[in-house]
Amino acid sequence: MTSRRRAAGTALITHDDCFAHKMPEGHPECAARLDAVLNALEGKELIRCDAPLAKDSDLAPLHPQAHLDRLEAMVPERGGISIDGDTWMSPGTMRAARRGAGGAILGVQMVMAGQAQNAFVATRPPGHHAEASQAMGFCFLCGAAVAARYALDHHGLTRVAIIDFDVHHGNGTQALTEDDPRIMYLSAHQMPLFPGTGDPSETGADGTVVNVALRDGCGSAAFRAAMSDVILPAAAAFRPELLIVSAGFDAHRADPLAGLMLDTADFTWISEALCDLAGEHCEGRLVSVLEGGYDLNALATCAAAHVDVLIARSRA
Repeated sequence: MTSRRRAAGTALITHDDCFAHKMPEGHPECAARLDAVLNALEGKELIRCDAPLAKDSDLAPLHPQAHLDRLEAMVPERGGISIDGDTWMSPGTMRAARRGAGGAILGVQMVMAGQAQNAFVATRPPGHHAEASQAMGFCFLCGAAVAARYALDHHGLTRVAIIDFDVHHGNGTQALTEDDPRIMYLSAHQMPLFPGTGDPSETGADGTVVNVALRDGCGSAAFRAAMSDVILPAAAAFRPELLIVSAGFDAHRADPLAGLMLDTADFTWISEALCDLAGEHCEGRLVSVLEGGYDLNALATCAAAHVDVLIARSRA
């Protein structure tokens, strides 16, 4: 296993190519989301890095080559094409998606090499709905799952946990990891809600999937109880060597796409709890990947709160 005794600093991994992925006018998953996040992080003490393009060889263990070839062949020369009612592709889409997956891989490389204590991958489109051979739910490539598999295959790790606090269940992440006993996927999400997966009965072939379904309007107390009573203890029992976070901020009360009614303080709280978990079991190694969040003000405020915790813990 590639390891180190101590690293300091938080990496911010992003790329301008992520602005070139265009969705139709008025679509919630817009380039202004990334602008809002990056503007909120301006001036913070971060190790700023360009996200590389994920190579086919990095993606193919989870996204078959035939699917990657099909996606690349679909890229339009101009304008946009619809993959489904929610998901559109433009000329810049696949470069943006590959930057997201490549950024998650770079985050793993940096924390494993001791170049950063933790990392925040600020890219778009998001990834946790992307299944092995199906782009959906605004997502094309599943960066969190790709990063977990990369850590196992290239850094000698034996256990990686992915904790997803996006308001929507990460069906793609679950589908790509549920048969691999080396990866635990844990999610607390609103249900019923798109994509309709994530029932607590879904536990994976080896019990390495943990889902907590939260009702519309449940608020802070129910979210914190789900994390404190179920998600965090299960992750701790798994004893991960690396923690990957699917950081969606669409459970905020201002978000237009869901209704869990969380506040910024809840995202600070879960960020601190995740850093505690990483500190206890992973030598502090944590890679956080931006997923959803569709109210620009709430997204900016919550992402900044999340990164503030990462920065503070990287110095502790």
